[in-house]
Amino acid sequence: MVARFVNGKNIRGMLQYNENKVIAGEAKLIMASGFAGEIEMFNLEQKLQRFEHLTILNSRVKTNAVHITLNFDEQDKLNNELLQRITMAYMEKIGFGDQPFLVYKHTDVTHTHVHIATINIKQDGERIDTHGIGWKLSEPARVQLEKEFALVQAKGRQSSNSLAIKPANIEKVIYGRVPTKRAITNIVNAVISTYKFTSLAEFNAILKQFNVIADRGDENTVMRQKGGLIYSIINNKGEQVGVPIKASSIYQKPVLATLEKEFLTNVEKRKQYKEPLRNNIDKIFVSYAAISKQTFVAEMQKQNISVVFRTNEQGYNYGVTYIDNNSKAVFNGSDLGKTYSAKAISDRLSSMDIPLSGELKKMQGTSKNITPSNDVHEQKAYLKPPEPTNYLKLALSKYQPEAAPSITRKRKKKKNKVHEQGQGLNQ
Repeated sequence: MVARFVNGKNIRGMLQYNENKVIAGEAKLIMASGFAGEIEMFNLEQKLQRFEHLTILNSRVKTNAVHITLNFDEQDKLNNELLQRITMAYMEKIGFGDQPFLVYKHTDVTHTHVHIATINIKQDGERIDTHGIGWKLSEPARVQLEKEFALVQAKGRQSSNSLAIKPANIEKVIYGRVPTKRAITNIVNAVISTYKFTSLAEFNAILKQFNVIADRGDENTVMRQKGGLIYSIINNKGEQVGVPIKASSIYQKPVLATLEKEFLTNVEKRKQYKEPLRNNIDKIFVSYAAISKQTFVAEMQKQNISVVFRTNEQGYNYGVTYIDNNSKAVFNGSDLGKTYSAKAISDRLSSMDIPLSGELKKMQGTSKNITPSNDVHEQKAYLKPPEPTNYLKLALSKYQPEAAPSITRKRKKKKNKVHEQGQGLNQ
């Protein structure tokens, strides 16, 4: 289970986001704690009044809306009753058990998850301190609940090979069958809450997997000068389709200033995933005597890792981004080390594919020229293609043309001469 805790100032926006999901058939209200009467009969304004009744008790607190998501692994089979029990136990453990809250089960992505809408003002007007609540209360609660309800553990597990976020359906957007704003909002919020990126370029590399792009506008535009940001749906050619949406109009407001805070936070969060990613790249290269760009990208995709090369008009690779959809961590090539930069990877790629047999892989594993140890990631020698050792010659032999007749005759002549000398000695 993965829990995410977000504070905000817009209670109405928080409710509207979830209620719009219900209207669209992508969510269902499965629990209402602290509400009197039949919650199914309440409209948006009545639900909002329940929260505002408490917020007026402490008007000094402006950041009073709390939006929590509980995300479960696809292997967790949870019905509504279990989700209600898990949610109630979680809210008790983080000190929100006595607060009014609404629980929405969302179905817009492949894994089960719930959104919890509540506030941090208590009945006596006192504010609930949420500073550090993630590591102080939420994280211990997560660990306890995973054990109590036999859930798949969030730490130390291998993620599913499928992307949990559904890409925007371009055809439906073009023909108006899906509102552009709703499609973009679902994807942007899901990416921000699950992936670890440290720049707008990395953020866009992720979004493009789901047919969305964040655009700052051209260099000299007013939007660029004021730090504005819009989101658009793109087709398979990277062209924008539908109506672009201002970042400020999306719930949780993923404007550039908000994203820049995420950039700083994610620098530390993604560190633990750097070495495993480098190892995955190394494993592919040691499995081939020669490997093409297309095959390298395909082999990485088999491991649920997307490799995005940035190429200029002349076909030169000037950048590369690795998106690990298992750990949800994103790295530019240079962040992993010089060996994994666009230039270094391009130098190691070939125009052909020559897979190594099992025996050759074992022999290659003993070669210092090809397999880098942990302390030589930055060595320039590793950037150069290895010299053709015996096992590489063996692998390449079937691609070599037959020897020229003149060479064959010379070898035969030499053998005959040696043979004649041997006969003379024997006489």
